Amino acid sequence: MYSHEKPGSAADHEPGEALMWFRRDLRNFDQAALCASLEAHDAVHCVFVFDTEILDALTTRADRRVTFIWDSVRELKSALEAQGGGLRVLRGRARDEIPRLARELGVAAVYANRDYEPDAVARDDEVGARLREMGIDFRTFKDQVIFELDEVRTASGGPFSVFTPYKRAWLRTLEPRDLAVCKIGSSAARLAPAPSSVMPSLDDLGFDRVLLAVSPGMSGGARLWRAFRRRIDDYAAKRDRPALAGTSRLSAHLRFGTISIRELVRYAYGRNGAGPATWLSELIWRDFYFAVLFARPDVVNHAFHREYDRLRWNHSGTAWLAWCEGRTGYPLVDAAMRELKANGSMHNRLRMVTATFLIKDLGMDWRRGERYFARELLDYDLAANNGGWQWCASTGGAAQPWFRIFNPVTQSRRFDPEGTYIRRWLPELKTVPRKYLHAPWEMDAQQQKVARCVIGRDYPAPIVRHEDARRRTLARYRAAKKG
Repeated sequence: MYSHEKPGSAADHEPGEALMWFRRDLRNFDQAALCASLEAHDAVHCVFVFDTEILDALTTRADRRVTFIWDSVRELKSALEAQGGGLRVLRGRARDEIPRLARELGVAAVYANRDYEPDAVARDDEVGARLREMGIDFRTFKDQVIFELDEVRTASGGPFSVFTPYKRAWLRTLEPRDLAVCKIGSSAARLAPAPSSVMPSLDDLGFDRVLLAVSPGMSGGARLWRAFRRRIDDYAAKRDRPALAGTSRLSAHLRFGTISIRELVRYAYGRNGAGPATWLSELIWRDFYFAVLFARPDVVNHAFHREYDRLRWNHSGTAWLAWCEGRTGYPLVDAAMRELKANGSMHNRLRMVTATFLIKDLGMDWRRGERYFARELLDYDLAANNGGWQWCASTGGAAQPWFRIFNPVTQSRRFDPEGTYIRRWLPELKTVPRKYLHAPWEMDAQQQKVARCVIGRDYPAPIVRHEDARRRTLARYRAAKKG
């Protein structure tokens, strides 16, 4: 394997140069591996690789994540240059480009922050082995989580599979040093300039520019963070209302490391009130899902509780397309799916509603929905996305009970009571009276005519009756549990 270090820790200063490999950590502040490399070496070269193994697997030229990353890398490059350094921006297979560049520069060590996804772990194992063959260290650091798998354990020393006891242990384990700022300060003078070169354009990479609903880069993350701090006290009361500005909208910035998780936790942990405490719990959920993925990489393709791999799923192409396109006849589900398609974002409450609807109303495999979200979400993160879908499917370690089935109409009335969110994304329902907005099929023919919304013509009739679907789902899960 490779060397494992903690944030802010580094060996005594040693002669020679190092290479800092940026990945999911696109910032030049409070950045563990960057800080450690600058403390330990006379000069530090910086690199980012647009990895063709990842890019070539994408299914469209209009992938919003590539635009977000490209803009964030450009900002990082400018920031490093302003500090007297630079950033080499390469295109190719990272497992080839990093060893090649390390050998070319003659560095003593390559630094990176750890990634926990199975493919990334395998890539880093290979890079580490190739570097060792050349006599070059590969030093990795914890940066995108507060605690890794081996830092929060059960009393018997194993990994947690249930969130609430994990959270209690997480809070017991937390010490000030876990949230310490990784300070760069005057050591930025050791940043090595990069050869003057033009960063490959999006077109060079084979992608089109996509309009983003969230501003990218460190500056975009900082603006959202400042705005959220002003309303964090209301988070507990407003977080489940998609029509309100109740959430932080920082998930994409956490995904690509344009903001520091330590900074967010420092603030939430140090502030009193239900809002900060509830938001801190969400950040702890993030650590929990990373720990689950690292301990059980098989959850990518299998249920955490393997007996649920026996579930027999519906494979209707018609129902699948209706869900993807926001044509199920259930307004809150359809509004959420249309927003996802339009800008790659979806409120967390609506992720639960739409996922549960696909799994337990339409009877479809959670893996199919998880992979659709993987394609569409700007903030897609394997650990959180997989964990969330397995929670909704009742197949995960910390999942809702299998017999708990959201009623999409009840969820709609509870979390979008005025219908503001629904009307924003379903213009065909704009003139439907609020009384019928959450279940428009309840209007009679005359009421539909007055509302200029004829069910089956202007807006689809429900593709499934929730009561019937609930009975089928309960039978499906009982059968799986019986084997």
